[in-house]
Amino acid sequence: MPRTFARRFAPFLIFALVLLFSAPVLAQDKVKLRMSTPASATDQRSVALEEVFGPAVAEFAIYEPHYNSSLIAQGSELEAIASGDLEMSIASAQELANFFPEFSIFATGYVHQDAAHQVRVFNDPLMDPFKKKVEDELGVKLLSVMYLGRRHVNLRQSKEELTVMKPEDLAGVNLRMPGTDAWQFLGKALGANPTPMAFTEVYTALQTASVDGQDNPLPTVVDAKFYEVTKQIILTSHLVDLNYIAFSKAVWDKLTPEQQAAVQAAADAAAESGRQKQLQKEEELVAFLRDKGLEIYEPDLKAFREHVQAQYAGSELAASWPEGLLEKINALGN
Repeated sequence: MPRTFARRFAPFLIFALVLLFSAPVLAQDKVKLRMSTPASATDQRSVALEEVFGPAVAEFAIYEPHYNSSLIAQGSELEAIASGDLEMSIASAQELANFFPEFSIFATGYVHQDAAHQVRVFNDPLMDPFKKKVEDELGVKLLSVMYLGRRHVNLRQSKEELTVMKPEDLAGVNLRMPGTDAWQFLGKALGANPTPMAFTEVYTALQTASVDGQDNPLPTVVDAKFYEVTKQIILTSHLVDLNYIAFSKAVWDKLTPEQQAAVQAAADAAAESGRQKQLQKEEELVAFLRDKGLEIYEPDLKAFREHVQAQYAGSELAASWPEGLLEKINALGN
């Protein structure tokens, strides 16, 4: 009886052993994609990548996100990818400009017009030399562009006291802007008197009229409760902010063509998911802020765009931009 039992069940035992010992091998065959980001787990970029990108590549890769710079220090992610210590990150144009100054054009006022324009610019052949340079010299592949939101001017004066339709209407307005030279330049280009100030001081400065206003995306206006100490928001959209999904070129080159296509499609889908959620959130916040009593309106965007771009033309900040690139970007607009 024991021998009969053994003969009958031997094939099943062998099959079970094969499964047992092959499972770790199969798991090891999957590519581990560690994502390091300074963003939190609830940030719309993080959510989009975890809910859309991760499952889309699960057949051949393990997506492993690390939030709040818990794996790699903020600002060091691109170097980590270049050295082979990281597979993925979310990189800003400002970060890339530290390596390649010409990327500063994508972090400049009124270059991108809206979320859709960002996508057209990123997918246009004009971006090919930028992408190739990042791949060749840094070992980083830029997969897709993620929309972060639009920055607007937020003032403590009411619209009756001060209506802003053109850059000249901001003359004499003390507008808090981040303290770097690039931000201060943008403040002047908008027509205002830019005032450098730590973000933590802005609420009190608005409350005491030490400054007339500040610029930030609508989610920041709400999170920081600036609506309590301001009366209007001018939808200047002077900076349409972005991040790029950055991927290790060394890892990319080891993938099969089918896997590469899946990674690219997953990145595009995640970026689109995050973009639509952010756009919806911005619409909802306009309604929320109006309910709080703020006046919200759109100025003459053409006048602002032309004025700001004229300030950059010939400036030191634009010295690294390829000739004719701004005109090509503008031509892709609405």
